[in-house]
Amino acid sequence: MSPTDLSAAAIEFRQVSKWYQHAGHTLTILESISGTVPRGGIVTLVGPSGSGKSTLLSLCNLLTSPDAGELIIHHQEVRQWSIPVLRRRVGLVFQTPVMFPGTVLDNLRCGPMLRAQRLANPEYFMRSVGLDEDLLRHNASDLSGGQQQRVALARTLVNEPDILLLDEVTSALDPSAARNVEEWILRIHEERHTTLLWVTHNLEQAHRVGQYTWLLMQGRLVETADTERFFNDPVQDETRLFLRSVSREGASL
Repeated sequence: MSPTDLSAAAIEFRQVSKWYQHAGHTLTILESISGTVPRGGIVTLVGPSGSGKSTLLSLCNLLTSPDAGELIIHHQEVRQWSIPVLRRRVGLVFQTPVMFPGTVLDNLRCGPMLRAQRLANPEYFMRSVGLDEDLLRHNASDLSGGQQQRVALARTLVNEPDILLLDEVTSALDPSAARNVEEWILRIHEERHTTLLWVTHNLEQAHRVGQYTWLLMQGRLVETADTERFFNDPVQDETRLFLRSVSREGASL
């Protein structure tokens, strides 16, 4: 699937910009971002800290709004969506999982309760992220970091999103837990054909999981390419310099 095939697009950024006012000055966070995330594809988003990656994700389910340009989700401009409907279709999982008060089951029930619905099969969602269903009765705050990250993912999957936005979801985990969470996300993608827009500082992970990779630097989208070409034959000088600098420092920024 070509990332430029707009008929198969899950997300389209059309000259999207975001800025903030601070102490009488305008701070540009994102500048004229244009790119397409293909439906059912995996786009890994890399770049230095502070380059705007998390902001780009937050635009996709209206945690914040674009200040210029258009952001199209499934052929509809993001600001035309009902926010509750959008956030069911576009799930966001953060680097540090936030557990709601109560048990794991209470956490999984949150989304359906907001829609006055009942969660019929919580055990299925536990199994879908590799957790034992016996943990449903446990207090969510007592779980390990890796378990909490999986609960956060399961809580998002309860809404059956078409698109998953993943913001450094494995960076706070030990290597074993990180690979486990990564493998379960890829399994979910394979089974459900979920579109993934995955922010990671770990270039080895980006190379391993991505079908397409984007480089964001200082709020600009420097390069978009299929992942193998991005890492092995980048077009832009900035990309080559970025990859060399990270290579010298290690695989993570």
